[in-house]
Amino acid sequence: MEHEPLLMIPGPVPIPQRVRAAMTRQAINHRGPEFGAAYADCVRTLKTLFGTENELYIISGSGSAGMEAAVANFARDKSIVSLVNGKFGDRFAKIGGRYGTVTTLASEWGTPLDLAALERELEAGAEIVTMVHNETSAGIKNPAPEVAKLARKHDALFIMDGVTSIGGDDVRMDEWGVDIAVVGSQKCLAAPAGLAAIAVSDRAWDRIAEKRPFYLDMAAYRKSGKGTPMETPYTPAVPLFLALHEACKMIDEEGVPARIARHRRMADAVRAAAKGWGVDLFPTLDEHHAYSNTATAMRIPDGLTDKDLRGTVKKFGIEIAGGQDHLKGKIFRIGTMGGVGAQEILATLAAVQFTLKKFGVAADDGVEAAAEVLLG
Repeated sequence: MEHEPLLMIPGPVPIPQRVRAAMTRQAINHRGPEFGAAYADCVRTLKTLFGTENELYIISGSGSAGMEAAVANFARDKSIVSLVNGKFGDRFAKIGGRYGTVTTLASEWGTPLDLAALERELEAGAEIVTMVHNETSAGIKNPAPEVAKLARKHDALFIMDGVTSIGGDDVRMDEWGVDIAVVGSQKCLAAPAGLAAIAVSDRAWDRIAEKRPFYLDMAAYRKSGKGTPMETPYTPAVPLFLALHEACKMIDEEGVPARIARHRRMADAVRAAAKGWGVDLFPTLDEHHAYSNTATAMRIPDGLTDKDLRGTVKKFGIEIAGGQDHLKGKIFRIGTMGGVGAQEILATLAAVQFTLKKFGVAADDGVEAAAEVLLG
């Protein structure tokens, strides 16, 4: 068999063969009915994953482009509160600082956000709240419903990064009251990197900025998207759209509830393995926060280095993630997102378990515990 590395990181994820094949066909007219039909069908599937009836558009750009589009169109010259407990929350705050006045409410990475402080800022007049729903840098899922409720209470817009939760965990944009949500193509959707989808509520459209970026102008995407056939305002990354369309077909075939359940089962299996090994999970939780169901962060045990851990696992052709920024060398992370399943999870956990034992870290059989979860 052709050797391909197994990416078990928090994205990009392994791309199914039929999704890859969709990119190899001859170019099509991006102003024609075939492209428009594919775009519209992607939107249909994505709306289900977002849990929304709001308008949704796809831009050629990564998840970070989606984050910037959200801020640039709806938070320009506004007072922004950015909730930060990981790398990508910090990125959201930095993006906000390019367009508005930002107050950062920061917690240690992987620890609960301060919702009381958020309410104080909203009472003082903050107009925008930004938050990462699923912070893969620390393996923690943040309380989107609670934050949305506070934002609505004070008539602020809530912009949510759902880049690593949408498509892999339960997201209910409309029910929760999220105004703008963003997803990236290369995470739970199991498509190539390079596309972002943005869903926008009616109340957010009513507050769109007069001065907007050119390429990321959401009003331009709205105008083109309402045409027949559905179009983008500028030339899109057509092969990526076709690949995303195939990935959406696979999502439809699996069914959204089954897909979310699979992601949760995989994460439960990794956490069961960690418990079996005696390896500590990294995040600190409270009643509003939970472990991520698409990326599990664990502390590197004493006596083991990041190089030895991830380097040994990589010799098996499996790549797991380390810590970022100040967490380098302190944690490791296993992604559980996209189209992977029991085979990939068990192979990854077996490689990690071998490494723990090889370097003398006490580790009972976590793989068996994971297998029990996966069978259940």
